[in-house]
Amino acid sequence: MRDLSSGPGRVLVFVYGVFAVAATGRSLVQLGTDADRAPLAYSLSLLAAVIYLVATTCLLVGGRRAWTVAAVACSVELVGVLVVGALSYVATDLFPDKTVWSHFGQGYLFLPLVLPFLGLAWLRATRPSLTAAPPAS
Repeated sequence: MRDLSSGPGRVLVFVYGVFAVAATGRSLVQLGTDADRAPLAYSLSLLAAVIYLVATTCLLVGGRRAWTVAAVACSVELVGVLVVGALSYVATDLFPDKTVWSHFGQGYLFLPLVLPFLGLAWLRATRPSLTAAPPAS
């Protein structure tokens, strides 16, 4: 199995790490200072931050279990950005401010929309073999 954080995976880890920090900071500030304004939107941003953190950690750690958790995290991330992105156009009152996933990540140059596709593509390229023996501990 190819190391998840090698080659293009290094860039992916970096980008996920940046998004983890940015989304965490922004959502905590929004929740801490103005939670009544858009509690659902800000809470979803915090959820996005947690997912980015999980994906970053799993890509760094590597291994079969981390690969599986990263695949789930990227899949949840993809569903989240698609659902929240669409919802932010339909229910604008729920998303009065830009959040990580609102408007498909427009406030972040649409990278939140592209990132799960890149993550899933990388995970597919580094998919562990079902027949390979687990690494020795």
